[in-house]
Amino acid sequence: MSLVKPIWIGPIEVASPVILAPMTAVTDLPFRRAVKRYGAGLTVSEMIASQAMIRETRQSLQKSLWDPAEEPVSMQLAGCEPKVMAEAARLNEQRGAAIIDINMGCPVKKVVNGWAGSALMRDLTTAAAIIEATVKAVKVPVTLKTRMGWDHNSLNAPELARIAEELGVQMITIHGRTRCQLYKGKADWSFVRRVKEAVSIPVIVNGDINSIDDAREALRQSGADGVMVGRGSYGKPWFVAQVMSDLGGGGHRPDPSLDEQLATMLQQYDEMLSLYGMHTGVNLARKHIGWYTKGLPGSVELRNRVNSQDDPAVVVGMLQEFYSPWLARSAA
Repeated sequence: MSLVKPIWIGPIEVASPVILAPMTAVTDLPFRRAVKRYGAGLTVSEMIASQAMIRETRQSLQKSLWDPAEEPVSMQLAGCEPKVMAEAARLNEQRGAAIIDINMGCPVKKVVNGWAGSALMRDLTTAAAIIEATVKAVKVPVTLKTRMGWDHNSLNAPELARIAEELGVQMITIHGRTRCQLYKGKADWSFVRRVKEAVSIPVIVNGDINSIDDAREALRQSGADGVMVGRGSYGKPWFVAQVMSDLGGGGHRPDPSLDEQLATMLQQYDEMLSLYGMHTGVNLARKHIGWYTKGLPGSVELRNRVNSQDDPAVVVGMLQEFYSPWLARSAA
């Protein structure tokens, strides 16, 4: 039995509303490609600073790259100035974005101190101005990702959701924490039901969805239309597809074999080197290697060795050697 139904984001149908969350320095093009190859209802880019997008910095252009396999493409923008956000949205629309997602949930100090991300939950007037300017600037649908509120004394997500819907936002994702919680404690999925009851557009529940049981329970508690998977996909680009299969009535989908996991990791590694160049690519890939290998015997020692190695060919050799005992067993 399917626990989720297709949703519409404006004119765009998402057949399986199991979505890969936008995560800075994680959901870049190589990682999203890996996730999409296994399956995802929708993927969302890393958060792109609107001011940087207008200046077309190298980093912002890298973050806005996408693969045709990802269509429809959702690009996430953050900022604190309505005119700047509007212009950045137009630029991303021109670069092929089918959906513009507004970030009003990032809790990171650097973003919040610039009065962007979750800081906007403390100023709903500015938040509304940003939403209105962004919606009017583009022809594609606009979505919003936010949190419960700034802290537990100001749980104003339902109010922000109503404002967003009135201004034309087509879907809202709620991370079940306040800004002041950062990523501590446990996500409050039941709170998301208050947002669901406040609006008629699709609502997506996010936060602490690290297993199939988590996804099922998050849907049950929230009454949401779908789930967004974030940190649960670290080192497991197949996890979103596993959630899709279970919630969609397709049943249990096992983890890929270790042979396939290694091949997936090496393909992502190669794509990261191509995108960022050797030096930056090697550095950025280290955390992914740590996530892929976590829990395997000897993974801590491997991680320490990989983190001190700058030659990608040597790193690939280390990984092949590390996995070889399991691959030999599998071949036998």
